[in-house]
Amino acid sequence: MNANAPSVGPAAKRSRSAPQIPRLSPYELLKRAILSGEFQPGQPLVENTLATWCQTSRTPVREALRRLEQDGLIDSSDRGLVVRKRSPEEILDIYETRMVLEGAVARVAAERRTEHDIRLMQLLWQKDGDISGPDAMVEANRQFHRAVWKASHNESLLDLLERLSLHLARYPETTLSAPGRWQTAHRQHKQLVDAIERRDADAAHAIALSHFADARDIRLELFANEISEG
Repeated sequence: MNANAPSVGPAAKRSRSAPQIPRLSPYELLKRAILSGEFQPGQPLVENTLATWCQTSRTPVREALRRLEQDGLIDSSDRGLVVRKRSPEEILDIYETRMVLEGAVARVAAERRTEHDIRLMQLLWQKDGDISGPDAMVEANRQFHRAVWKASHNESLLDLLERLSLHLARYPETTLSAPGRWQTAHRQHKQLVDAIERRDADAAHAIALSHFADARDIRLELFANEISEG
């Protein structure tokens, strides 16, 4: 035995075997800060400052900023890169695009759904009847709509909808907290599942369009209230 070798006691052995918690990449850290509102719309994004904040070098931060610009979460300005600002025009753009995509995914889901897809959507809809509180409603709504997306078995549509969700996440207030909205959405979800189950593509498409047109109108009202109170 080498007398000069460092001793390895129980504590050292435990530290070696303990699972390491992976650190978030600069891209994930910055994206979370933007979506949570920690970085405000219009806030300048300076590489040196962000590198210190992320505890890393400038190179991975530069790559993260490039990806975030591609995602549409940040913009170039005369001051350099800034967090993208919010506007009623953008809300309309997002929801017009979402209505097209959600209508398409509902139609395709009605054509391609499996029995497993139907059972999952029905189960989620039944669970949603007992939901209360904005955070729980947002998560239940997210799960339900992703189940509809997956029922389309169309990866291209799923990718586009996931990307669009990033933009919508920049508007933190939920439309589901508006008076009566959760009850209306719950009813529309049931109508959507029924149309998909009976493979009525036209009805599924129409229900999805109506559902998200309602959400668009509420989102615009929420934003107007936020501006008037700001």
